[in-house]
Amino acid sequence: MDAESEARQTLTAAGERVRELEAMIGRTMIGQRQVIREIIVALVAGGHVLVEGLPGLGKTLLVRSLAKAVGGKYSRVQFTPDLMPSDITGHVLFDMKSETFRMRRGPIFCNFLLGDEINRAPAKTQAALLEAMQEEQVTIEGSALELKQPFLVMATQNPVEQEGTYPLPQAQLDRFLLNVRIAYPSEEEERQLVRQVTTDAVGNQLDVSAISEVITPEDVVAIQQAAARVEVDEAILGYLIDIVRRSRNWQGIETGAGPRAGIALLRCARAQALSDGNHFVTPDDVKQIAPAVLRHRIKLGADLEIEGYRADDVLKDLLASVEVPRR
Repeated sequence: MDAESEARQTLTAAGERVRELEAMIGRTMIGQRQVIREIIVALVAGGHVLVEGLPGLGKTLLVRSLAKAVGGKYSRVQFTPDLMPSDITGHVLFDMKSETFRMRRGPIFCNFLLGDEINRAPAKTQAALLEAMQEEQVTIEGSALELKQPFLVMATQNPVEQEGTYPLPQAQLDRFLLNVRIAYPSEEEERQLVRQVTTDAVGNQLDVSAISEVITPEDVVAIQQAAARVEVDEAILGYLIDIVRRSRNWQGIETGAGPRAGIALLRCARAQALSDGNHFVTPDDVKQIAPAVLRHRIKLGADLEIEGYRADDVLKDLLASVEVPRR
C-alpha cells in the first residue's frame, strides 16, 4: 500500500469513529443536531467552545454525554463573583499530619470541563481559565503542570445585560474556537424530551445510561492528528481568507475578525470535512461552520444593535457576497 492510500485509509477510519461518537451522543440529546456537530467539530479541531443558551437546554447533559462516550474525566465549575483562580487551578497546602506541603489539583485537571456562567466571575478568575485553555498547562506555586489531552472547555455565559455579569474582553473571546448557540427545541422534540427524561426517573438526575464508551481519549488525539492532514486546496484557502478579511470593512461591522479567525476557520473546516467522511475541504464545509467561528469575533456597530440585528444576520449577507470557488 502506497503512502497516499494509507493516508486516505487513516482519514476514512477517523471519520467513521467521529460519526460513531456523534451518533452515541445523539441518544441522549433530543434534537440539537447542529449543536452536537459543532461540539464534535471543536473536539476534533482541538479547540474550546463558548455556549450561549438559556438554562435547561441540555448543556450539562451534552458535556457529560461526551465525556462518557470518550471515556474521559468530566468536571463542572459554577462561576460566581467570589470564585478565586485557585478554586479552578488548585493550590498548595500544608498537611499537618505529615508536616509537608501537598498540592491539591483543581477541577481543571480533566478532559472535559463545563464552566457555567463564566461571565459571573471577576476578570482575574476568568483569566486563570483562559490562560489554561491557551497554554494547555497550569502553574501552581511556580510548578508548571501539563493538562492531559484531549482537553475541552465548554463555557456558558449569561446575556451581558444581566446584573452581576463581567463581559469577556474581545481578546479573551477570541480564544474560544467556536461560539455555539443552543435554541429551544421544536414542539415534537420537546414532547419527546419530556417523555424520555421523566420515564422511570425520579428527581432531576441527568440520565446518561444510554451512553457507552465508543472511543478513548487516545483515539481522540489520533483523530485530531488525522484532521490536521485533511487536504485544503489553494482556492478553498483563498475563499476562507476572503471571508475573514471582508468582515473588516463590511458595512455595519465595527470590529472585524483577526487573523486567528482564519486559522480557526481552517481548523474547523477540516474537522467538518472529516466528520462528513471527506478527505478534502469543500466550500460547504467552510460556509456551514463559519457563523460559529465568526459570530463572537466581530462587533456590530451601535446602529445595527439598536435596530435589533444579530451577528448571524450580518454574517449571512457577508457569506452570500463572497464568490464560491467552483473547481
